[in-house]
Amino acid sequence: MQTALIVGAGSGLSASLARACAAAGMRVALAARNVGKLEGLKKEIAASLHACDATDPKQVEALFAALEVPELVVYNASYRARGPFTGLDAAEVWRTLQVSAYGGFLVAQAAAKRMLERGAGSLFFTGASASVKGYAESAPFAMGKFALRGLAQSLARELGPKGIHVAHFVIDGGILRKGGDPRAAARGEDGMLDPDAIAQTYLDVHRQHRSAWSFEVDLRPWGERF
Repeated sequence: MQTALIVGAGSGLSASLARACAAAGMRVALAARNVGKLEGLKKEIAASLHACDATDPKQVEALFAALEVPELVVYNASYRARGPFTGLDAAEVWRTLQVSAYGGFLVAQAAAKRMLERGAGSLFFTGASASVKGYAESAPFAMGKFALRGLAQSLARELGPKGIHVAHFVIDGGILRKGGDPRAAARGEDGMLDPDAIAQTYLDVHRQHRSAWSFEVDLRPWGERF
C-alpha cells in the first residue's frame, strides 16, 4: 500500500487531496502546525496526524522519521503578507518566505533523501497565480511562490533522472470553498476551481508513466483570465 504525505494540511485543497488518495487505496498522513483542525478528516479517512512546523528542520526530520517512506509527498503550506509595499511588516514578509519557500526546501530535502534510496517517488508543490505573475500589494507572496517554483524546476532536473517525479502545480484562480462560497455566484457556474477536481489532477500526475511525466501543470477555471 502506498503512502501519501500532505504537508500544510487544512480543510480546503488538502482535504480533497487526502480524500482522493484514501479513495485510491493509499495510506494518508497529514502534517500541520495545528492538527486539532484535522480530527474530523482523520476519522473520515483513517489518516494519521502529525504536528509539524514545516519551517523547523528538526520538526520536519522528526516527521519523516515517524513515517514509512512516502510514495507521494505534497507541499501545500502557504502564508502571505499583503498591503502597500512601503508599509509591509518585515517580520511578516520573512514569515511568508519561510512558509512559502524555505519549508518547501526542508520537506523536499527530507523526502528526497529517502526517495533516492528507493529510486522512486513523487514530490509535488502547490503553486499559485503568484508563481508566475506578481500582483500589486502582494509582493511577499509572489517572492515566496516564485522561489518555490524555482526550487521545483531545479529539483525536477536533478531528481527526475534518478526516478523522482517532481511536479509544480499553478493554481491560477480561486478555489471553491466547500459548504457554500459567497464568491461563487459572482463568478458564474464553474467559475472557481473545484478542489476535488484539482485533487484528481494531482493523483493523475502521480500515476503518470515516467516516459511522459509532467513537470508543471496549470489549472484554472474555464472562464479565468490569463
